[in-house]
Amino acid sequence: LWDLIQNGEQDKLNMTEITQPALLTSSIALWRLWQEKGVARPAYFAGHSLGEWSALVAAEVVQLKDAVKLVQLRGKYMQEAVPAGEGAMAAIIGLDDAQVEKACAQSQLVGEVCSPVNYNSPGQIVIAGSKASVEKAIEACKEAGAKRALPLPVSAPFHTSLMKPAADRLSKDIASVAFSEPSAPVIHNVTAAPELAPEKIKELMIEQVYSPVRWVDCVVYLREQNINKMIEMGPGKVLSGLVKRIDKSIESSATETSTLMDASAASLNA
Repeated sequence: LWDLIQNGEQDKLNMTEITQPALLTSSIALWRLWQEKGVARPAYFAGHSLGEWSALVAAEVVQLKDAVKLVQLRGKYMQEAVPAGEGAMAAIIGLDDAQVEKACAQSQLVGEVCSPVNYNSPGQIVIAGSKASVEKAIEACKEAGAKRALPLPVSAPFHTSLMKPAADRLSKDIASVAFSEPSAPVIHNVTAAPELAPEKIKELMIEQVYSPVRWVDCVVYLREQNINKMIEMGPGKVLSGLVKRIDKSIESSATETSTLMDASAASLNA
């Protein structure tokens, strides 16, 4: 995996079954470095889509070695659920939830799927589904006044009902892996709420494959629990940016470089 990340061809890294274990492993590598800083343990964990698996590993629900295998299979099954070229995803910027939901409903061709799948921040939603329906929804969103409506370079329509076959396959693999109660609550994408029962967590991780990512609701829940600082563990700063757009009262920071990690640790000790 390290060799692939450092020296691999971009096309191979972009394969979902490679990308997902690479992102998970990178995130947990940062988490382990973070723990060496001796900072206080989080009151809550949360992750966006694949990142929810990182949250589960950090919260000691599932071991990294098991999670890596599961997310590789998750990626493989999701890729195989819809033939290449038949699905699509698009980012919609500048419309509210109801406008995007309406555009999807009106653009959904007979026998096809088109729906919002990532509620990332107010005014930023990702839609996905059958290619023709998504293309029609992109035009409908533009007509409704979207600032941007852009197709995304992804290989499958993630978090739609088209992923149900992938979820069914993954459920058999998850059933054979031991899950434990989390060391601190994990806020789940499907419900935007915590769950402590290991078997119920398994169900949520299966349901997550074909359900929308309710990231806005997850952040709102955390703020309602009086959380005012969030630290992002993973390559990039995307979630930190989304948190700022959802609730400016939450201080969010990243850890993708040693400088950023040191600054994030210092902010907790300030």
